[in-house]
Amino acid sequence: MVTVIIFIGGGVLIDKAADTAPVFTLVGVVLALTLAGYQLYELSRVGRSDVSPGPLTRQIGRVGRRGPTADPAADRKDEE
Repeated sequence: MVTVIIFIGGGVLIDKAADTAPVFTLVGVVLALTLAGYQLYELSRVGRSDVSPGPLTRQIGRVGRRGPTADPAADRKDEE
């Protein structure tokens, strides 16, 4: 959702500033839909052991390991 808002909103703002409507808005729509589709694809692979994780899936895995039950010593080791 954030990807779509950022790219379409950015396209609208650039079009207003450059007076080129709807060129950058359409470019923003294409980029937003492409990136949102890729994010959905990556999310469909989360937790599967038969495929190697992509960059988004690796980030989600890192966030999932952190939290109130995470080991504080491991957090300090990551920061070093």
